[in-house]
Amino acid sequence: MAVARSLRRTSPITFVLASLLAIGFLVFLLSPSPSESTSSSARQRQEDAAENPLSPPTKPFKKATSLRKDGRVAPPPVEHYALNKLTSTSNPIANDERVLILTPLARFYQEYWDNLAKLNYPHELISLGFITPKTREGDAATAALQSAIAATQSGPIDNRFASVTILRQDFDPPIVSQNEKERHKISNQKVRRESMSRARNSLLFTTLGPSTSWVLWLDADIVETPSTLIQDLARHDRPILVPNCYQRFYDPNSKKMSVRPYDFNSWQDSETSLELASKMDPDEILLEGYEEMPTFRTLMAHLNEPSGDPDTIMELDGVGGTALMVKAEVHRHGAMFPAFAFYHLVETEGFAKMARRLGYFCWGLPNYLVYHYNE
Repeated sequence: MAVARSLRRTSPITFVLASLLAIGFLVFLLSPSPSESTSSSARQRQEDAAENPLSPPTKPFKKATSLRKDGRVAPPPVEHYALNKLTSTSNPIANDERVLILTPLARFYQEYWDNLAKLNYPHELISLGFITPKTREGDAATAALQSAIAATQSGPIDNRFASVTILRQDFDPPIVSQNEKERHKISNQKVRRESMSRARNSLLFTTLGPSTSWVLWLDADIVETPSTLIQDLARHDRPILVPNCYQRFYDPNSKKMSVRPYDFNSWQDSETSLELASKMDPDEILLEGYEEMPTFRTLMAHLNEPSGDPDTIMELDGVGGTALMVKAEVHRHGAMFPAFAFYHLVETEGFAKMARRLGYFCWGLPNYLVYHYNE
């Protein structure tokens, strides 16, 4: 049978090109457009939004629209939450686990906010909570924070956080100055850290919702972390985990930028520190990082290996709060930040001791670094 003239003249290349063009056209038709993806994300957020003012602050809120016959807004319904089904796993994204990032904030650093905004954990699963002091500096920090929040929350949908809560302290701070040297004077530590504990507890108990799986305490002067911070910490599946906090600085000896340890509150106890504590009055606290009070503890800050495995993990007796990842169940079971001498410890170190008394162990990552602002 003779082949048609038109087919005899058609090159095989033509068939290949036509097939590729057809496949490309089908992919174009079936792929969602950016606007469709954004609208889908917006719909999901709207469906997930809280219905009434008594709903958990860790979810986005939409004003109630249902009215009673007399024209008044209907009262909020009774909500039931199955906390036994709440998970905090090593793969939080796959399990849609909500993260509550809490920050006591006395000064606002744009670098802190920029770093926070770059975290690539799905922002619709992140809620933010802040507490600021009622001082002139606290007022300025609150105003700057609100501006940053407004810019982010009015931007692209995928960049917006699920919810944001700002609290103002209902007590006066014992130290008005936020100068670094003044903050870290040994004579100021007990009252300062007791005040910090009160602020942390106020923030925690106001914002912790029944859908929260993880709580990440992130200080307002942490200006650099990996964008995968949440996933990296959660992957270890530990109840309490803290990375190593360092600081970038200009070294006048080498005449170039370098790094140095900053947070010395993550440690393993020593016989010396235990003996010192045994001789203290009940209201006295043991402080770390001061030559006036040598404890000879093993400090995680000094165990960093620049080329070491970032997944190296060690058990700790005390933790700092610069970047502290906690399973929400630890807080729900009663572990908070003691604003009093608790076994001669206070604030984050006291929290570690309290968690241990509740059966939870603390862990640290000596080779995983986050960076503190350098004043």
